[in-house]
Amino acid sequence: MDLTSSHDPEILGLPFYDDGHRRLARELGVWCDIYGELWETVRRMHPDEAGRRLVQLLGEEGWLAGLDPAAGPPELPADFRAVCLAREALAYAEDLADFAYSIQTLAATPIIRFGDKEQQARYLPAMASGSLIGAFALSEMEAGSEVAAVGLAARRTADGYVLTGRKAWIAHATIADLFVVVARTGDGPGPLGLSALLVPADTPGLTVEPLEAVAPRSFGHLVFDECPVPADAVLGRPGKGFIVALDLLERFRMTVGAAAVGFARRAADAALAHTRSRQAYGGTLFDLQLVKASLADMEIRLNASALLVARAAWECDRGGRGFGRHSGIAKVYATEAAQEIVDAAVQLSGAAGVVKGGVPERLYRQIRSLRIYEGASDVLRLAIADVLDMRRGQGGRA
Repeated sequence: MDLTSSHDPEILGLPFYDDGHRRLARELGVWCDIYGELWETVRRMHPDEAGRRLVQLLGEEGWLAGLDPAAGPPELPADFRAVCLAREALAYAEDLADFAYSIQTLAATPIIRFGDKEQQARYLPAMASGSLIGAFALSEMEAGSEVAAVGLAARRTADGYVLTGRKAWIAHATIADLFVVVARTGDGPGPLGLSALLVPADTPGLTVEPLEAVAPRSFGHLVFDECPVPADAVLGRPGKGFIVALDLLERFRMTVGAAAVGFARRAADAALAHTRSRQAYGGTLFDLQLVKASLADMEIRLNASALLVARAAWECDRGGRGFGRHSGIAKVYATEAAQEIVDAAVQLSGAAGVVKGGVPERLYRQIRSLRIYEGASDVLRLAIADVLDMRRGQGGRA
């Protein structure tokens, strides 16, 4: 495989990454090429069937090994730079593969970071092998990016809690075996009253309402009708749900940016190939100055996006105090830039760019949701501005 397809080798060569990360990028890129025929196959499958197949495959092939730290250090890095590189490669190859990897990793991470030994032993080995599918249930109709507004009720009982209410727009809702659910246990107002709970999908009273998204995938609402959850299902401790959710979102926003880089690079590569081969005006489209300018803008945005993602992941892995701000910056810029790059690729492709099933059309549908989930761009802009105001008000840098 030519490494320049899914990753920029010059950016990989920067000190943000080490040889282990570069090896991961190379090996996962080759793996994605090997499974090229599978990507064509899963696009024709029902999203639920495709999701199960891909989580299982990723587990069998060892790409989820980092989700079980107790098994020992994985052969390849499993830090957040590695997660970002993996998402970039998988998004470049196939949206559903990135989706399967990202949601499984998203669901396992709070168990890794906040679960007790028993919870980790019960769930993480199966999640790492791909035999147990996880999902993270935070969003609600009235509480999207505003985590403190979560209203799903968790009523205390002698044995634990009873959940009543709904969760909305949950990735892998229709195929998950385990949900990490943020609910209001009533231990305090606003963010203080939230707890994170581990809820198996077969828990009585829990049902799923499937949804169809613009880009087909496992997706749905959750309905909790007097759903009993034992006391030992609490992740961390009661009242810590807001911290669990915020910690997770700050870490995964940068990975959404990485996926956006993967989608955008695929679009830019497709646009370049098309303009080089398309005969027009006595030459090729690439010979036209406006086309060259558009391709140059794509490359500029790609470089900026990849650098912001690398910086955020590096800050996270080294324990930088301000990594959450960098993660938000990377997500906003990379996802907004990717939308522009994909749109430009469709434009340069002309009528071929809007034909269903073509690369530009497929990317056009797939890229849109990245500007919304894990924190909508507009909401993150407000948070970034608030931190900027605080830092400037203190007369220095945080």
